[in-house]
Amino acid sequence: MNKNEKFVITLNRELGSGGRTVGRKLSEKLGVPFFDKALIMALEDKYHLSAEEIEKIKGRKQGWWAEFKRIMFSDENFSPNYYEVKMGEAPEALSTFEIFKSEEEILNTLAEEESCVVAGRTGFYILRKHPNHLHILIQASMPFRMKRVAKKQNITEEEARKIIDKVDKMRENYLKEYTGTSRYDTHNYDLVIRADGKTEDEIVDIIMNYIG
Repeated sequence: MNKNEKFVITLNRELGSGGRTVGRKLSEKLGVPFFDKALIMALEDKYHLSAEEIEKIKGRKQGWWAEFKRIMFSDENFSPNYYEVKMGEAPEALSTFEIFKSEEEILNTLAEEESCVVAGRTGFYILRKHPNHLHILIQASMPFRMKRVAKKQNITEEEARKIIDKVDKMRENYLKEYTGTSRYDTHNYDLVIRADGKTEDEIVDIIMNYIG
């Protein structure tokens, strides 16, 4: 990946590995926008930005990207944090072809227009043909993940394990159904990092050193 040209970095991460924080910190260090599944879900829900609606915006000859960004960031009350918290409770019913196509259209639109960091379960697949990409997987041991999730959600580690197992299954099933690949297949990534024993800042440094 050449950071001096328009690029996209995708981060697939296991729940409790700290990957979302890594993505945000990495985007700040690189000076580019950060997009994650929570933001995309919020866009779909609040602004009804389906694949068809995005195509309508793009069909306008001038200023469509400025309008798209205005929709994303002009609303002071718009926050995807609610969706991030609820991700662990997202029902399998959300895994529809329409949502996948909407997500695909949004991610392609973002990556076409400017450099960015994308965190989410399908980013590495949807953007696999981007001419200047870096696909990263952040993993961690189950004890590490349980402790992080338990602390963040103020629950027991046993409860955290149940949430992790549910989310892992949901994400893997979603990806297999709509892409035919596994999120755990390391052939899908350029860089795989184990989070155990590392802070988010240390992981960011590893990625920055890899980029060069």
